[in-house]
Amino acid sequence: MKSPPSGGFLRGGTSLAEIKRAAVIGAGVMGAAIAGHLANAGIRTTLLDIVPKELTDKEKAKGLTLEEKSVRNRLSRMGKERLFKEKPAPLFHKKMAEKIEVGNLEDDLHCLSEVDWVIEAVVENLNIKQDLFTRIEQVWKPGIIVSSNTSGISIREMVEGRSEAFRSHFLGTHFFNPPRYMKLLEIIPTKDTDRQIVSKMKAFAEETLGKGVVDAKDTPNFIANRIGVYGLAITFQKMLEENLGPDEVDTVTGRAMGRPKSATFRTLDLVGLDTFVHVSDNVRENVQDPEEKKAFEVPELLQEMVEKGWIGAKSGQGFFKKVKGEKGSEILALDPKTREYRPRKKLKAPSLEMSKRAKTQKEQFRSLVYADDTAGRLAWYITKKVLLYSAARIPEIADDIVSVDRAMRWGFNWDLGPFEVWDAIGVEKSVARMREEGETIPPLVEELLASGAKSFYERTPETTSVFHLGGSFRKVEEHPKAISLARLKEQNRVIKSNRGASLIDIGDDVLCLEFHSPKNAIAADIIQMIGTAVKELNTHYRGLVIGNQGSNFCIGANLMLILMEAQDQNWPELDLMVRQFQQTMGSLRYVDKPVVAAPFGMTLGGGVEVALPADRIQASAETYMGLVETGVGLIPGGGGNKELLLRWMDGVDPKDRLVLQPLVNHVFETIAMAKVSTSAMEARDYKFLRESDGISMNGDHLIFEAKQAVLAMDQSGYRAPERKKIPVVGETGYNTLRLGAYEMLQSGYISQHDYKIASKLAYVLAGGNLPEGTLVDEQYLLDIEREAFLSLAGEPKSQQRMQHMLTKNKPLRN
Repeated sequence: MKSPPSGGFLRGGTSLAEIKRAAVIGAGVMGAAIAGHLANAGIRTTLLDIVPKELTDKEKAKGLTLEEKSVRNRLSRMGKERLFKEKPAPLFHKKMAEKIEVGNLEDDLHCLSEVDWVIEAVVENLNIKQDLFTRIEQVWKPGIIVSSNTSGISIREMVEGRSEAFRSHFLGTHFFNPPRYMKLLEIIPTKDTDRQIVSKMKAFAEETLGKGVVDAKDTPNFIANRIGVYGLAITFQKMLEENLGPDEVDTVTGRAMGRPKSATFRTLDLVGLDTFVHVSDNVRENVQDPEEKKAFEVPELLQEMVEKGWIGAKSGQGFFKKVKGEKGSEILALDPKTREYRPRKKLKAPSLEMSKRAKTQKEQFRSLVYADDTAGRLAWYITKKVLLYSAARIPEIADDIVSVDRAMRWGFNWDLGPFEVWDAIGVEKSVARMREEGETIPPLVEELLASGAKSFYERTPETTSVFHLGGSFRKVEEHPKAISLARLKEQNRVIKSNRGASLIDIGDDVLCLEFHSPKNAIAADIIQMIGTAVKELNTHYRGLVIGNQGSNFCIGANLMLILMEAQDQNWPELDLMVRQFQQTMGSLRYVDKPVVAAPFGMTLGGGVEVALPADRIQASAETYMGLVETGVGLIPGGGGNKELLLRWMDGVDPKDRLVLQPLVNHVFETIAMAKVSTSAMEARDYKFLRESDGISMNGDHLIFEAKQAVLAMDQSGYRAPERKKIPVVGETGYNTLRLGAYEMLQSGYISQHDYKIASKLAYVLAGGNLPEGTLVDEQYLLDIEREAFLSLAGEPKSQQRMQHMLTKNKPLRN
């Protein structure tokens, strides 16, 4: 294998931001996925594993030997190949795999001397890791960072006996699985680790890898797994005590408690029961407190399940099992008493229904944990135990509670960390109940109450302070790129606002248009605020960012409103709504100030139509863009067809008809098939993003980086784009597109109604029945788009599709 070029990290005064080459040792599920995410970040990565000791049957059939390079690199090659098969996809784009080279630890160990960062991700065995680091040091050069991805083995013990220089460059970097999607990275230094390396690695992980970093201590399972596994363990024990099933417990411990939908036992199935047992054993074997040891004892049922191979999703069954029945697939739940699977059932309790009606997550939590029914008592017990355990672990696992809260939010996807939960339910009230129940209150909490404080966090519009052992509050340092729109609103930086959107001054004479309607769906109030933004830009400001910090950027137009108007046959009102949307997007495109859209998460339908007219898009790496209107029986109605056409035609000679038709075909296929990108990088394939558009690895920095793009355009003397005539493929192109759709109809790939929708879309994209090569203005395309949209909205089958999406949240084929 060709040796990679040197990255020069920390050599000759270069900064850590210059990590250009990395090596990952261990091509298992986690190691390969880490290599994949490094490649996502643009880092050339070498993936190494051991040399196989035996040939596979396929290798024998090919006449290969153990000395063949393909055999010797088999394990690392298989790790790389697995990146193309796993779901969710570890790679932003398949082409990112080109940045990964494979090799083995015997032939290619010397390559480690030429990279900037070496990450160990081999089996969780201390002796194996120690032997590996002995070998690594033989080729190691000063300046190369070496880290372990262990989930709980002592970082210090791994490098005992290594040189002082090597130890100073060594630390733990615990990625959470899957590395692409999980925000948390725990950085675990030892007493020998150079502090400058720790701080620079943190900056690199946040900026380049897009991670949320917490500083952890070299203790069993660090922060997130220590608390998270404890919570899972006591939940398991409580389930058995209360004679409940995993499905009933999951009814309570999921979204009702601000946790992921996978709750407790579905999460265990996803993680793997064998992994859970391993992590539990690691804590039990390495802590001294008898009560803590007892909490991490693996219950008999769990041991039985692991012995039977019922270890979760990877084995096909765990606490849940998917089976095929007469009515299709069904998911069964394990009965803990009989050890047999039965149909799933939900726990029903008044508190669960009441919590759903709460306006905020904090209100929801309070109403649940203080309720006197089965769900409330279960939620209280789990919450109480986790809060007490978390507080008792300070300062053992972390010096501050912020690290603990962030670790649980970023590593386990909790809405609120333990101390944020404590503030939400009331520290005084909850502690009083805990005392009544005979619980021991940790020193941290006793100190808080003795100080007269009512909560762990004290917030003002300007700062957040947090309580520390010793009785003092200290300011929480925020990342300079982490602009909080909520905090700016608290600082009275709102310029204009209505029910659906707000205009916020984000500094430097830049506005941010924030959506805050339900699911950020577009309706008249948002359209009105976009128009207001254009007026404000023309008089007072340097530019505009369109962005928000909700769950998703925008899921599209308000479908319920469209359906209601269509069912009432209120065509003038619906026509006006669509016309206003089109006109407002047009004014956004041609306003004489720079506009940058900052999409993230689900950016669908009308969300794409808001983003496309912007001068630039600064997208989060995890952005899923698509014009998906055909799924609800419509076509884009806010100018999306025209905007995507313009992007595909950019730079094309309008007289070159041989080039023009294939481009229109691409646009037609993208919209007709409702294609959605699986990342911002893939969005470039569909031209939802241009090559010149930016991608932010860290979603917390998205608004800041979009603002910087606005300022850069303003400083370079921004001028609005000029309106241009658009060449259309006309009637000839229309027939070509319809023919393709007809062939799909005849082959059974689409329904008759799909064909009707496709024909309407083809007419719009082709420019109608005009002669091929005719130049038209944008308004012409908008007019025929609006006519087609309204026509489809009146179709009964389209209305059925809209109704089905609203009630079932999935498309209907009719």
